Amino acid sequence: MSPDKKTLLLVDGSSYLYRAFHAMPDLRVTPGDPQSPATGAIRGMVNMMQKLRKDVRADYAVCVFDAKGPTFRDALYPEYKAQRSAMPDDLRSQVEPIHEVVQLLGWKVLAVPGVEADDVIGTLACMASSQQIEVIISSGDKDLSQLVDEHITVIDTMNDRRRDLAGVEAEFGVPPRLMVDYQTLVGDTVDNVPGVPKVGPKTAVKWLLEYGSLDALVARAGEIKGIVGENLRKSLDWLPKGRELLTIKKDCELADYIDGLPAMDSIAIGAQQTSALRTFYLKYGFKGLVGQIDAENTPPELVGGPERRKPRAPTASPDSPGLFDDDEPSLLDTPLAGRASNLLYETILTWEALDRWLAKIEAAELVAVDTETTSLDEMRAQIVGVSFSVTPGEAAYIPLTHDYPSAPEQLPLDEVLARLKPWLENPARPKLGQNIKYDRHVFANHGIEVQGYAHDTMLQSYVLEVTKPHGLASLAERHVGRSGINYEDLCGKGVHQIKFNQVDIARAAEYSCEDSDQTLDVHRVLWPQLQANEKLLFIYQLEMQSSETLYRIERNGVLIDAPMLARQSHELGQRLLQLETEAYEMAGQPFNLGSPKQLAEIFFDKLGMKVVKKTPSGARSTDEDVLEKLAEDHPLPAKLLEHRSLSKLKGTYTDKLAQLANPRTGRVHTHYAQAVAVTGRLSSNDPNLQNIPVKTAEGRRVREAFVAPAGSVIASADYSQIELRIMAHISGDESLLHAFTAGLDVHRATAAEVFGVALEQVSSEQRRYAKVINFGLIYGMSSFGLAKNLGIETKAAAAYIDRYFQRYPGVKHYMDSTRQLAKEQGYVETVFGRRLLLPEINSPNGPRRAGAERAAINAPMQGTAADLIKLSMVKVQQVLDAEKRGTKMIMQVHDELVFEVPEAEVEWVRTEIPRLMAGVAELKVPLLAEIGFGPNWEQAH
Repeated sequence: MSPDKKTLLLVDGSSYLYRAFHAMPDLRVTPGDPQSPATGAIRGMVNMMQKLRKDVRADYAVCVFDAKGPTFRDALYPEYKAQRSAMPDDLRSQVEPIHEVVQLLGWKVLAVPGVEADDVIGTLACMASSQQIEVIISSGDKDLSQLVDEHITVIDTMNDRRRDLAGVEAEFGVPPRLMVDYQTLVGDTVDNVPGVPKVGPKTAVKWLLEYGSLDALVARAGEIKGIVGENLRKSLDWLPKGRELLTIKKDCELADYIDGLPAMDSIAIGAQQTSALRTFYLKYGFKGLVGQIDAENTPPELVGGPERRKPRAPTASPDSPGLFDDDEPSLLDTPLAGRASNLLYETILTWEALDRWLAKIEAAELVAVDTETTSLDEMRAQIVGVSFSVTPGEAAYIPLTHDYPSAPEQLPLDEVLARLKPWLENPARPKLGQNIKYDRHVFANHGIEVQGYAHDTMLQSYVLEVTKPHGLASLAERHVGRSGINYEDLCGKGVHQIKFNQVDIARAAEYSCEDSDQTLDVHRVLWPQLQANEKLLFIYQLEMQSSETLYRIERNGVLIDAPMLARQSHELGQRLLQLETEAYEMAGQPFNLGSPKQLAEIFFDKLGMKVVKKTPSGARSTDEDVLEKLAEDHPLPAKLLEHRSLSKLKGTYTDKLAQLANPRTGRVHTHYAQAVAVTGRLSSNDPNLQNIPVKTAEGRRVREAFVAPAGSVIASADYSQIELRIMAHISGDESLLHAFTAGLDVHRATAAEVFGVALEQVSSEQRRYAKVINFGLIYGMSSFGLAKNLGIETKAAAAYIDRYFQRYPGVKHYMDSTRQLAKEQGYVETVFGRRLLLPEINSPNGPRRAGAERAAINAPMQGTAADLIKLSMVKVQQVLDAEKRGTKMIMQVHDELVFEVPEAEVEWVRTEIPRLMAGVAELKVPLLAEIGFGPNWEQAH
């Protein structure tokens, strides 16, 4: 496009507001109060309009909405759109505020009575096109494709679709000039406009390409054979009206709404009205947007270390409900070409430039650091380049190993890292990053142990807004209104993707500098929010310390006995073959054990088993739940369940664990994802060490392959009944408190209470029931679920639950009050103050609301347990370091810490680790940690 060309951007506002409404959670001015005004569509609309303005450069801009009342089409055809349901009340109440905020964002807003938004868009688009002005229409409505010409393009940002002349023909099979004819033939079910019966897109395209137009087709309708020909001839009287209904008007009278047409000056895109926007955002509770405006007007010198900053003009009490609630969701709107940025960056190719930047980072109070590497595997990744940002809007990139034919000469990697190492390893020089654990590993691969990481924007977001995405692109868009270069735009996709060291240095520098600068920008918004709330600040500091400890655990890895795994794989393979043979015998024929269709035929047709449920497509289901139900009465489904279990164990663990071991260390180095689970728990992947099955002998054997080297043993320490102890603490129930304080077997004590017998008279069966009840109620188990678990009648299970609550009234009170509190404030908290958001707690959807209520009860216990194991992990590592012990922490699995212990330190570990774990917090009941030892993980556990 010529730089002299003018562009008109037209937004289908009605399409946008419905998208925003359905894409967003149920947000309210007062979070969690269903009587408070809804704000989700408003917030989504702001997101979408801000993003579109950044992504599409335009000189003129109009956002067009449907006006209230009927249009000329309703008079022409009373059934037009008759099947459409009324606009939801919660959306209707947001329409006027949406019009208001779009205007404040700098757009001309139009809603013209008597016609539809499409007609206004069509009129403006054709007017501009006739003046050689480029027109971009942003909408997901395919009807607008009929407007496309050499100057008019329709973009659908939600689906990354561009409908220009070629795009329309590629998508629909006909050029834009035939789109009205095409729509007339196939009809429009959304608008209740009939087409020709039995004529779909393929037939319509075939006819129009063969005859050239609808008029030509109608003139020769007698030539069309078969049923479709008859239907066409029967529709001849309707087709003119259908075409009129579907044709977008291009001659709406707009003089009363826009001054000076056809000249476009009065719809020039305007500046955002910052002051009025801030007032609007305050009114509707968009604290994140207020913070964004404030941050944009904060002087650069307010960037600094953790001890200095207070929030700038806070908009609410830091402890008020909803301050950090889910009030700034990000629509997953696909970025278009272009972005707004005032970033000044430098590419460092000389020693002089490097020295100048070394002086800058040495003098800076806080420096954002980002590495570009050869791999996402942090243990194997090598540095391609490093970027820094010390002041908003200014950054530098040091290319080090870019390798392509025209690449300029770069400073030598080893020498540059040697110059950076003193600063990187200096704990007195505060550093900032996004997912710093990864960068720690990358630098460690080059012999540098980074010290002084003060902040991680990923963890800041995780603590403040746990249900949101925590990637940098999402954070930058959500909090500072910035978008940047996409990695795939830089490197390509799939088989054509190049490695980062092959990326042009100029583009790589822009990309990496954006990352560092955006990280600094996001930190300036999120850090004051954390400082304003002591409890969340504590959780953030715990996450930062945990990040460092997890880096150490990942770095240590765990030794794998590859020959043992190979033997297990062979044995499992033999057992799988045997199970197949047995299954064939039971079925009376060979079959594919993995084919749902064949299983259904054998189960339900040949063997006459009862159909349990059907898939959404109507097929008879043979999923795992169905197999478990059928296995109660038939041996074949039980055999298939065993086959599936062993096959998964073999494919996931015994075949792959040895392959995942690092060839340099001989160890498996799992990756702990810290910012995933809403409860604060860690997840493990590559490999997943937390999902190794332990209820089967074969699953437990896998743990035997996690071994200690010669001269050491494996130790496994975990908390005893931690979630029940937390329940006792937070519920304050006297009976539960007594059981733990007196050191009783809590399940036996519960059985005594529920079954009304003395402790010494409790049978093993009664204790088993009590254990299921204890843990089931923590997870919100219903009487139906309890009945299924225990194999008893639902009425009996309900009676057990009633009796439990009679004996433990504190637990019942906790559950009832927690549900109510969650509804009022939209979140619950752990004992230590971690905020666990519940966006569906007041959802009108019953199952979602019930799920959120169960989570409200369980999350404080799971979350507190997660906090405790992190506190233990951090404390134990600090002591190991302080005493220069040889013991290494090598795994964290749920409530368990696993160690590799030199034989000389076994007695110290036996005494000190449980003591340290039990002492990290004081609850109303004592914490108890237990430890075991063995040559491998299974024997230690």
